[in-house]
Amino acid sequence: MISVGVDVSRLGLMLIVGQPKTTSEYIQASSRVGRDANRPPGLVVTLYSSSKPRDRSHYENFEAYHGALYRAVEPTSVTPYAPPSRDRALHAALVIVVRHACGLGANEDAMLFDPANIKIKKCVELLMKRMVQAEPDEKDNIEIRYWGDKPDMPFKPKTHMELGESLELFDFERGAKLSGSGFPLYIGKGAKLERALINWMIDHHASKYGFTELFPPVLMLKESMLTTGQLPKFEEDMYHTEVDNLYLAPTAEVPVTNMHRDEILEEADLPIKYVAYSPCFRRESGSYGKDTRGLLRVHQFNKIELVKFTTPETSYEELESLTRQAETILQVLGLHYRVVELCTGDLSFAAAKCYDIEIWAPGEGKWLEVSSCSNFETFQSRRGNIRYRKTENNKVDFLHTLNGSGVATPRLMVALIETYQQEDGTIKFPEDVAKFLGFEEI
Repeated sequence: MISVGVDVSRLGLMLIVGQPKTTSEYIQASSRVGRDANRPPGLVVTLYSSSKPRDRSHYENFEAYHGALYRAVEPTSVTPYAPPSRDRALHAALVIVVRHACGLGANEDAMLFDPANIKIKKCVELLMKRMVQAEPDEKDNIEIRYWGDKPDMPFKPKTHMELGESLELFDFERGAKLSGSGFPLYIGKGAKLERALINWMIDHHASKYGFTELFPPVLMLKESMLTTGQLPKFEEDMYHTEVDNLYLAPTAEVPVTNMHRDEILEEADLPIKYVAYSPCFRRESGSYGKDTRGLLRVHQFNKIELVKFTTPETSYEELESLTRQAETILQVLGLHYRVVELCTGDLSFAAAKCYDIEIWAPGEGKWLEVSSCSNFETFQSRRGNIRYRKTENNKVDFLHTLNGSGVATPRLMVALIETYQQEDGTIKFPEDVAKFLGFEEI
């Protein structure tokens, strides 16, 4: 059996799918996950189904949810939506949560069990999109989809470090002499390839998807880091200039999101979509024991960031389109990848839902994350006081913020050169890929 819960600990409703637990255990878990001064206390309700733990198809449409709801409350022939006494507390909590999500009055509870009700249908469909696996760590993330095939090489593929050394693409030794370990030095065609990737990805997102290009500063005020959630929780991972009390941005998400801090935007202008390049700086203080060779985990790297400001009603559709958009970078480059949905144990405390895009590196023989696409709902907008004025009634409310990498270059570089390496040690890109990069062979 699996349990499906509706969790309001994230300033909104989120379905959680996981192994059966007691309601009290769920409430304890929700108080730990996402706890922040900007969030209300958690409330979790559990429904039961005979589906397998990873089988989500039973909950991917309204009719299935409607059936699960009936089974959860064990309706009687006399009162179709009234549970037996042992389930009354559970049922009452469920009704409160779904009533809140659907904007129902206390006398409209019967509507929750009407499969023909369009308002309830739309509400529950939104809840379905907020579904997240309730598991402790990344091994329980859900594989959503794959694209392409793993390269079939008739020889043992070299790693990016071996290729980089033989083809003189990187100089990690001199990079360490300049700044210490974790600061790669790109040289020759390695530097040219890095620059080509950055320029092409910016143009791709701006021209094909209508994103407005930005080139933001990288030194941030403390208030900016608080808005996006880096502070205070991750302060030890940040580079800080003590004299000026400024922080080196770990991602362009920070300056771009803070552009509209303390502003009221017009609903007619949403969604607002930005693409920005920036160097990113992370101390990676928690990386002990992880693979830090070469470009796999570095302190300074380049990344293209995609940021959206949306209405709450459309944010989950925007999350799906944002993820698909980031995927197109890898599709154009012909690289094998997968999309995984993060479970609660691997999910950032600031995010309501997140997809990771992982690329296959044949030389390393493993998946490497190149993008995370997240919906933060109102977490960042509440911290940064970013609001919008509704067209219908001029009321002001907090909007939803989303962002995703489109994409980060270090691991993209790893997979790119490892995928297109030849048996003689050279790298040859397919014609379609070469026209974007500006050269065919290294």
